[in-house]
Amino acid sequence: MLRIQKRYSLRFRKTKTSNKLISGFDMSFSSYPGIIQSEDDFYLISSGLTTMETTIQNYNDSLWSNVKPVGQVLEFVRAMVANRLAENPTDWVNLFKLYNSGTYNNQWMILNYAAFQPGSPLPPRDVLHVLEQIPGFVMHDDFTGHLINRTYWASYNVPYFPFIFNVSGNYDMAQRHGSWFSYSETPGARIFARDHVKVHCSNCMLHLMRSNNYTRDPEARCDCTPPYSAENAISARSDLNPVNGTYPMKMLGHRSHGATDVKVTSNQLFKQLQFKAVAGPTQGSDNSLGPFCWSKSDFNDKVSHLGHPDCFNFKPVLHQWSL
Repeated sequence: MLRIQKRYSLRFRKTKTSNKLISGFDMSFSSYPGIIQSEDDFYLISSGLTTMETTIQNYNDSLWSNVKPVGQVLEFVRAMVANRLAENPTDWVNLFKLYNSGTYNNQWMILNYAAFQPGSPLPPRDVLHVLEQIPGFVMHDDFTGHLINRTYWASYNVPYFPFIFNVSGNYDMAQRHGSWFSYSETPGARIFARDHVKVHCSNCMLHLMRSNNYTRDPEARCDCTPPYSAENAISARSDLNPVNGTYPMKMLGHRSHGATDVKVTSNQLFKQLQFKAVAGPTQGSDNSLGPFCWSKSDFNDKVSHLGHPDCFNFKPVLHQWSL
């Protein structure tokens, strides 16, 4: 929850004798103290690419045998190499999937702002690519057509590709525990499908990405006592679930888990490698949830938070880079 906006402008050349800079010599991203990569991940890159991901779970323990100590490269290294060297989404995918470590498994989205012109129709290809990684497998496709037909793409920690969904054990989890583990019926999917039409500006996007109306939103309801969970929102805040509540799964109950920030960019902001960001757990789109305060939380003595403010009551910031 200690967040830093970083920008690397490293004028690396393609070769020792070349005068041409690598495509991703300049990038901004959200990060943490002492971390050389984003880790969220959220990158705006001079190549015209924006790359980001949401984590997907592997419930199939047999796949961990594909994680090897030799001949593989950790996820953050592959992501940073692809960010720096790729000139387009296909380049990025082809670089990232090399030497898959099967660690930190995510659904990656590679958005190509260089192919986007405001007021013009999207080209049929190479605007949005989606990649999913699990131990032993990487799948990817061009999702520009999906973006054109559906007008949005949403990612919410569930694999899209049926093969990845099935082999990672997500299908089995959905069969055993219900739609919370499904791709199209999990609460995040249903809320995005319902509310994406409300997004007309970057502040609208911030509003959606910070939304949590768990006591009144029908998509937040569950077979629980009380009959809803603050986990079932775009911006989860499971600290708000009562300690003495009853829940069919620990994921829906009281725990130190939830969204800890939000980052939003736009075509205009991207030109300066800028993004709006808000630090800390959501207060809800109408501020009805109140700020998260360590001193008011039962996690105060259970979770290390050295260097944190007591209350995370921050406004959106838009950093002005000076190079």
